[in-house]
Amino acid sequence: MLPSAETLQGKPVPNVTFKARPDDQWRDLTTDELFKGKTVVVFSLPGAFTPTCSSTHLPRYNELAPVLRANGVDDILCISVNDAFVMNQWKAGQDAGNITVIPDGNGDFTEGMGMLVDKRDLGFGKRSWRYSMLVRDGVVEKVFIEPDKEGDPFEVSDADTMLRYLNPKAVVPEPVVMFSRPGCPHCARAKRALGEAGIVFTDISEDQKITTSVLRGVTGRLTWPQVFVGGRLIGGADELAAWLAERAQ
Repeated sequence: MLPSAETLQGKPVPNVTFKARPDDQWRDLTTDELFKGKTVVVFSLPGAFTPTCSSTHLPRYNELAPVLRANGVDDILCISVNDAFVMNQWKAGQDAGNITVIPDGNGDFTEGMGMLVDKRDLGFGKRSWRYSMLVRDGVVEKVFIEPDKEGDPFEVSDADTMLRYLNPKAVVPEPVVMFSRPGCPHCARAKRALGEAGIVFTDISEDQKITTSVLRGVTGRLTWPQVFVGGRLIGGADELAAWLAERAQ
């Protein structure tokens, strides 16, 4: 049986050591190092590379990371009962640079949270139930636990729910997409400008089979890059710079 949120809130997180590989070197990460003196958002999920985790759960936290940080969050941790190699490869493939992935390979942290569940019917063994929580200085303040029902429910542990808890009036940014070309200096300038503005964006480059004809068919233009915000075409690097300047006023 899963624990209730009330039994977890106000309690310290489990005291464990994770076997991680930041920068492809083995390193022990303790819960003190991850949580002490910090405000941390944690979201935990059944497994790297699985459908909901890859299509929605991780990407949305990565997208909203700048807004979460603007509302007092120091770090965003994704914890899963997977080994360090799997977690690192998943993060790289997801381009999730705003998320710190934590491999709970032995399930010690997840078991300490009371969230270790049997997924042998899927060939997964023991895995984490899906949940999220806000932790201040190592103490659980708020937990969102998915309902205990069949399948893989995903109703309350999402990034938007966490953001609403932190600040109901927080403004959620519109999605930003850039069509770019490898080696294009204007594309590099646009990416740098978005990065300096703290804007998370999706880069769709020519090496992903986005040819000039595809670019023209989508945007009506021939030059690279082309940037969209919330489905609205902003344009190239100069037009993006003007949009960012207006946004900053």
